Amino acid sequence: MDKNKANINWFPGHMAKTEKELKENLKKVDLVAEVIDARIPISSQNPDISSIIGSKPRIIIINKSDLADKNQNEKWLSCFESSGIPAVLFSVKNSGDAANFKKKVNIVMKEKLEKWKSKGILNQSLRIMIVGIPNVGKSSIINRLAKNSKAKVENRPGVTKRINWFSVGNNIEILDTPGVLWPKFESDEMAYNLAFTGAIKDQILDTENLAFEFIKRVKKNYLGILCTKFGLDENLAKDYDALELINYIGKKRGMIKSGGGVDFLRTSNMILENYRNGKLGNLTLENL
Repeated sequence: MDKNKANINWFPGHMAKTEKELKENLKKVDLVAEVIDARIPISSQNPDISSIIGSKPRIIIINKSDLADKNQNEKWLSCFESSGIPAVLFSVKNSGDAANFKKKVNIVMKEKLEKWKSKGILNQSLRIMIVGIPNVGKSSIINRLAKNSKAKVENRPGVTKRINWFSVGNNIEILDTPGVLWPKFESDEMAYNLAFTGAIKDQILDTENLAFEFIKRVKKNYLGILCTKFGLDENLAKDYDALELINYIGKKRGMIKSGGGVDFLRTSNMILENYRNGKLGNLTLENL
């Protein structure tokens, strides 16, 4: 098991085509809403987005906030706001977040709305482009905003294949776009964070190595949550390394091979699945 290299690859040609489409559609919109994952606020931000959208007004949607550490959510929200980027916390499970987003849009676009009003333009819709990396939840956000299931949603990257318009009420139209990664990750840590949350397809990863890296990071800040979830003795677990913890978890869950040893692949898949669907608890992997 190579614990040092992520060895993550994808198809930049496809991503380059999508990036070109984003640039072409910018002139059609008034505002860009960039969706990030509350669990990995930095890793889930495409570093090329700022240069792509230029001076176009922008809002950050900190999505999947229900899966992240609530204290960290507030810290990240303050961090973006203090840097001059309007931001909102969002969970598709909380209907009030849709209203909060629309209020934020009206605040950010106040000058333009007042200009339209002064010219007697009363029913003009604001057009918003939703952008973000794969599997960050753009389509789910649109469905929550529109109170229906117009946008296709699946818990895997690359579901949205083309650009689509949706009306979400309050004179707001949303332009949904495919998820876009970037040509080169700045670090293995960033690549792993994207893999933990499912932004990168599992088929190109070593699942056991991924689970090893995940447990190593979770132990640092959330060992108590890990022990509670899997019924581990925290006094024992604190002295175990990541590999020993996976073995401990596999034994506790009865994931034993016919020969008597722990089934590491099955245990690794279980750990990652529990994290991605929120059953492991509210964990933020990039903490302030």
